[in-house]
Amino acid sequence: MMTYEANIPNREECHTCSLTFAYKEINLLYDIAVMLTSTTEIMDSVEKAMRKLKQHGYLERCALFRKKEDADELELLSSIDLEPYQKKMATYRFGEGATGLAAKSREPIVIENIHNNINYLNKMGNISTQMVSYVAVPLLQDDEVIGVISANIGKNSPLNFDEIVRMLTIVGSLFVGALKAQQTITKEKESLTELKTYYKEELQKDYKFENIVGRSTRMQQVFGMINTVAPTDATILIRGETGTGKELIATAVHNLSRRQNGPFIKLNCAAISETLLESELFGHEKGAFTDAREMRKGRFELADGGTLFLDEIGDITPSLQVKLLRILQEQEFERVGGNKTIKTNVRLVAATNRNLEEMVRKGEFREDLFYRLNVIPINLPPLRERYEDVKLLIEHYLHRFMKEHRKNMHFTKGAMELLLDYPWPGNIRELQNTMERIVLICPDGEIQPEMLSHVLPFNYQKLYMQSEPVPAAISAVPTTPHPMPHDGYGSGPMTKKTLQELERESIVQALIDSHGIQTKAARALGMSARQIGYKIKQYGIEV
Repeated sequence: MMTYEANIPNREECHTCSLTFAYKEINLLYDIAVMLTSTTEIMDSVEKAMRKLKQHGYLERCALFRKKEDADELELLSSIDLEPYQKKMATYRFGEGATGLAAKSREPIVIENIHNNINYLNKMGNISTQMVSYVAVPLLQDDEVIGVISANIGKNSPLNFDEIVRMLTIVGSLFVGALKAQQTITKEKESLTELKTYYKEELQKDYKFENIVGRSTRMQQVFGMINTVAPTDATILIRGETGTGKELIATAVHNLSRRQNGPFIKLNCAAISETLLESELFGHEKGAFTDAREMRKGRFELADGGTLFLDEIGDITPSLQVKLLRILQEQEFERVGGNKTIKTNVRLVAATNRNLEEMVRKGEFREDLFYRLNVIPINLPPLRERYEDVKLLIEHYLHRFMKEHRKNMHFTKGAMELLLDYPWPGNIRELQNTMERIVLICPDGEIQPEMLSHVLPFNYQKLYMQSEPVPAAISAVPTTPHPMPHDGYGSGPMTKKTLQELERESIVQALIDSHGIQTKAARALGMSARQIGYKIKQYGIEV
């Protein structure tokens, strides 16, 4: 039911005229609907639709109000022919003026003559002589008022008040629908952005150095170096044996740098032939070679603004070494088959397990490129020199693969000692693959040493299955300077306790002879630094 502030005169029109107006009205509404659905700039489309209504003579001025979330108050959302200061003044409380009355009563409000009606507050000002009437229509959603659309009507409007109310109701519904759709899209974009940020942060947690498994002194030194150099743009050369985690360290450097929001591009130089490697690094133009059907960007171009990680850098050919040296010095290059110079801003992190100094001496690697790459060297220790970390890594990967394969198991003391004594020549990569193999092959529950016979490449478990062989430390001790004592255990069969006591004494003596230097004592006993470290801890020897 409409509430009128004055008597509304009836306009008698012929049937033909009514059809003409209806046809024009439908066309106009169709144009407005297309306008609102064909762009993401909804507010601009709303204003254009209002101007289209004015252009066709239906109104002189139009305004769209929105209910505030925390109050029964209307704020101006969009309008035409208003100055910025006028827009700030156009707010109405529910029940205030004709606009507020429409929101409070949930009924259209029509004022026939705005010049002599107290309910027309004229907060927006600028009333022209053409503006005679005023119509305010509430916009409802789920039986709740969400806004009001209003219009100032001229004396020559082709529609009567009933038709204007209907027109504003339809147009207002189109406006609200478009705005609601835009709000939904905006919220989804924000949600996706937050989700992307969350997953990126979660992913980066696995690669920040403080979360890399390693408590040994050598790894703490590596972490300290990364923490110092990561924020810079200096070129880094990561060196270490295969499987020591060079790519993991490179990713940590990127994620802790100022370029963390830029791309992180990786390339294994040893996995690609020389011809393809040049194209992979620098890209190529269309038609540069037989299979170059289209232009392709190289890794240096893709990594612009970020970090490029080149693994196995020692395997690139001399011709590529020259081109790599140029791009490191000049930060520019040309694609294969092209003559356009491309600038790039890339932080290079390289890695190798080869002896570059020896390669330089033999003329296999350019000396100037070596110095250009070796600005910040980071040397990763092999796993055999990180004895304190071996148990941590075993437990880390055990829990990881148990969760992945839904199993529950644990190592016995003997099985754990068997794994700790293994030298892990393949380093962390070998340990990781071995732990997954153990979880897959062994049944739930306790893992005994004999269960590892098909897991480890060497038959180390026999050391634990037999009574106890003479340890390497004992066999390496000269008998003349340190004769075997006779009292207590010099006669009769050698027991396990006897062997352990002999081994402890030999280690203590070797440490005394080497002035407490464990590596020197280990060499004298024919042991590795990892093995002597384990034995020192096992026997409680104070160094």
